[in-house]
Amino acid sequence: MNDFRTMAEWFDPSTLVGAATVGGIIFFVGLLLSALVRRLLRDVLRHDRSERIDQITLQFVSHLAVLMLWLVLVTFYAHLVPALNRLSTALLAGVSLVSVIIGFAAQQTLGNLVAGISLVLYKPFRRGDRLQISSPSGNGFEVGTVEDISLGFTSLRTDDARQIIVANATMAQQTMIKLLPPEPAAAAVPPPAPKA
Repeated sequence: MNDFRTMAEWFDPSTLVGAATVGGIIFFVGLLLSALVRRLLRDVLRHDRSERIDQITLQFVSHLAVLMLWLVLVTFYAHLVPALNRLSTALLAGVSLVSVIIGFAAQQTLGNLVAGISLVLYKPFRRGDRLQISSPSGNGFEVGTVEDISLGFTSLRTDDARQIIVANATMAQQTMIKLLPPEPAAAAVPPPAPKA
């Protein structure tokens, strides 16, 4: 009976040890579920032989799903631990002020997230497309191949292997020019052998 009480204290979220144990379990579950979501979406992409599913869209949805999963797990943990639950109740009175401050502070971040969603929905470009975009370089533009769209940024790779990272809000607002893929360099054809 005494062993059972000691074991129950390890999982009691009202104690420090119990809160740490429950937090560790929730963190481990979060890692497993994140890996499961990524693997599931990767398998969906691998088995899509018709190529109807865009890789960038699926990867973006994967990032978004993992973010939402962690937000749900953190909220669940805060409701399990009484000390955090009381703290969240005390902060509820000032939630309007905090939300305004966070809204102003994260305005650009949220704008990049919304712009990323619109880029994924409207699909002005796909992974592998070559784009010419405006840039602060000497000639005013850069050319690169789309590699990825994350929650906040679009990544392009130039022909000389530089990586260009553009905020999604900037990418959604600028004029882009889709270019044809570069022509492969013609293989050197050896001259015909002299006839004997």
